[in-house]
Parts: sequence; structure tokens; C-alpha cells
Amino acid sequence: MRIALGSDHVGFDLKQLVRGWLAEDGIDVLDVGPESFDPTDDYTDFARRVAQSVARGDADLGIVVCSTGQGSCMAANKVKGIRAALCHGIFCARMSKLHNDANVLCLGASVVGALLAREIVTAWLATSFTGEERHCRRIEKMARIESDREAPQQ
Repeated sequence: MRIALGSDHVGFDLKQLVRGWLAEDGIDVLDVGPESFDPTDDYTDFARRVAQSVARGDADLGIVVCSTGQGSCMAANKVKGIRAALCHGIFCARMSKLHNDANVLCLGASVVGALLAREIVTAWLATSFTGEERHCRRIEKMARIESDREAPQQ
């Protein structure tokens, strides 16, 4: 498994911790930056790099860290094929994969501490999509919206 990983300046320290945890678990990390703390690093740039790496197939999944995780989530979800999930807790991390087949995890370094972040990442990576018809149907509807086709109304 290969994980694309990126952050802005606020998320830089937590990104470094996540990179270490992933490496400890034997997971290949594609670190898209930044390489050092720089207050001019914007979450939009690194969320895009992570999302594009996943969309292209250069990575299986992605993780982006910014201050709240919200901006990174919004930016990553602009990339076709990405289902980024903002998770500030273990339950949401599990459900984002179980029901929504999330392929990018967004974390808020100003919201979750290192211990909780590790638990979120661990839970997210350990959870698999159910593949149940109802969840597949909903993901297909998201893809239609993304493709600017009208989703069926029910």
C-alpha cells in the first residue's frame, strides 16, 4: 500500500508524525510536501497534490493535514474521483471508509492531538468499504454529480 501525504504549514509537524507512523507500519509513503515548515505553504496546493496522486493511481490512498482539515477536504474533493473525508474522531474515520469508500483522509492539526490523530489514521486504514449495494449506489450518485450529470431524484 502506498499513501500520498501532504500538509500546509500548520499541519507540518503532525504530517511528520503521520509519516513516521506509516513507515513504522511498513507503509510506503509518497510525501508530496512540504519538506520544511514555511508559513507561505497553503493547504490548497498540498491537498491538490495528494488528491491528484490518488486520482492518477500513484498512491492507493491519501492523507492531508492542515489547521482544521476543512480547507484541505474542500480542496481535495475538487479533484475528480476523490472522496475526501474530514475526520476528527475514530467513528467518523471508520464510517468514511465503511460506507463512503473515502480515499483521502483530512486531519485538523489544531483540532486533534497526536494521540487521537494516530488512532484516527489507524482506524481509517484498518477499515474497508463494505461494498453493499446501497453504499455503491450512493457513491455512484456522487460520481454523477462530480461529472456534472444530474443525479437521479428519489
